[in-house]
Amino acid sequence: MRWFLYLSYNGTAYHGWQVQPNGISVQEVLERSLAILLRRPVPVTGAGRTDSGVHARLMVAHFDTDCGLHDDFLQRMNSLLPNDIAVHRVRQVLPDAHARFDASARYYEYHVHTGKDVFSEKRSVRLYREPDFGLMNQAATVLMEYRDFTSFSKLHTDVKTNNCKLIRAAWEPRSGGWVFVIGADRFLRNMVRSVVGTLLEVGYGRMSIDDLKGVVEARNRCKAGVSMPAHGLYLTDVQYPENIFLD
Repeated sequence: MRWFLYLSYNGTAYHGWQVQPNGISVQEVLERSLAILLRRPVPVTGAGRTDSGVHARLMVAHFDTDCGLHDDFLQRMNSLLPNDIAVHRVRQVLPDAHARFDASARYYEYHVHTGKDVFSEKRSVRLYREPDFGLMNQAATVLMEYRDFTSFSKLHTDVKTNNCKLIRAAWEPRSGGWVFVIGADRFLRNMVRSVVGTLLEVGYGRMSIDDLKGVVEARNRCKAGVSMPAHGLYLTDVQYPENIFLD
């Protein structure tokens, strides 16, 4: 039986989602807890890879078992997991359903604040000068016209294409700051953080809308803005077609 597990985590203490040779990862902790509970090694495959320090309000991962799960599965899992990882839901899926390849959409948020806020430390990135968020929203709308996001991808990755279909890209005011909301059918490594860094170049007047178009069309990472700090980034949703679920 194959199951989709829905979870969230604070990524501050972890070297990203994927198992690493030189640091603790969310995947490693999750697999360790599942192995204790199910009394055998349980490989887990996530919907994607979040980098070191990145958070997830909602991550989805799949795993296989030889039998059904007990009614108290989530309660027992949460008792084994540390306080910065929580599981919320489990759903049975088709045997060949895949948490990564069957995802139809993913959404991220990048959180910033412009004043000193002790409660936002490590959960949002402070901007010491307020940018023009209206202009950055115009720039975000321009990004929706493109498909090839090579200029915002980490170099030397093993993906076959750098094409992504954006569903949403907009800055929204939130209590105490602003949030960049972006959704797409897929994302490239480091894409959201470099998109935010480039939009801030526009917001600070160091890059025009036409310059932004030139950055995208250059397909050159060196032309884009800096990659913003990891702790402002959250994976917030992963969506799937309903026909893969058996429950």
